[in-house]
Amino acid sequence: MVFNQIMSYLLYLLERSNFDLIYLSWLWNLFRPLCIVLLALFILPAIILIFMYCSSFFCLIYKHWNRLKAAYSEDLWYGAIKTLAVFWELQATIWHGYEVEGLENIPTQGPVLIVFYHAALPIDFYYLFAKIWLYRNRRVRVVADKFVFKIPGLASLLEALEIQPATSAMCKLMLEEGHVLAVAPGGVREALFGDKNYNLIWKERKGFAKVAIDAKVPIIPMFTKNCREAIRAMTLGRRFLSYIYEKTRLPLVPIYGIFPVKLITYLGEPIPYDPDVTPEALAHRVKKEIETMIETHQRRPGSITRAFFDRFTNSSKNES
Repeated sequence: MVFNQIMSYLLYLLERSNFDLIYLSWLWNLFRPLCIVLLALFILPAIILIFMYCSSFFCLIYKHWNRLKAAYSEDLWYGAIKTLAVFWELQATIWHGYEVEGLENIPTQGPVLIVFYHAALPIDFYYLFAKIWLYRNRRVRVVADKFVFKIPGLASLLEALEIQPATSAMCKLMLEEGHVLAVAPGGVREALFGDKNYNLIWKERKGFAKVAIDAKVPIIPMFTKNCREAIRAMTLGRRFLSYIYEKTRLPLVPIYGIFPVKLITYLGEPIPYDPDVTPEALAHRVKKEIETMIETHQRRPGSITRAFFDRFTNSSKNES
């Protein structure tokens, strides 16, 4: 009796809402292309952000849990970083068909400075970090701009990766301690205001070269093919946003993408320490090396469509 009354009421509601359902269906078909565009451009980038926050949350949980058995490990974060490296390598392989050429140029011991082109979001460096940790058994040290340390929720991840403020003194200390250090002279400016032509935006920066000379270490130039096609920075209002950035150092340029394009990281031959070279000359040489790598391996201007189809062609073939 009660069941019949409920079913009758539900049928009554369905009959009354028939027009609404048809109307909603019409609205969905009308705005579906726009929804797909918004999903591709703005929602997908959140995947990487969510992945980073999940990594940070994992480190937080691991830290507190592992304190109960800290006596079994000399390094609190060893297991956590190893696990995250596996996750990031899987992400790189599945989504980007990621490869590295020249991984053997990373020494298994001793200090070295990696200098790389900074994409809109340096996911290529995250992937390389995982590769070096898993296959060269070395943890790459990183320095970052001050604003990174103010991002809520990433404290545990920054602690686990031992990321430090980007100062010359800190870079020199890391190298003198025998670590692999990675820096991007273009920094946030190159990340947000670079474009698909892959021009370096270094201005007159040569601090990395001075650090390498003072620490007496070699430099390995690095570039990742299609890194600008994986994630792009918005160009709308770029002049105004550039003015704001130069005045405030606030990275307000929106990014979009996480497109499943082919990524290949190229690690050049080490540039050895030379006591007779000046920082200006060394910085110029490193810049020229990376520009040559871009000219050799990157199709310019970059194309997201072509970068996607690179996954189905000979990925190791040089592009001019």
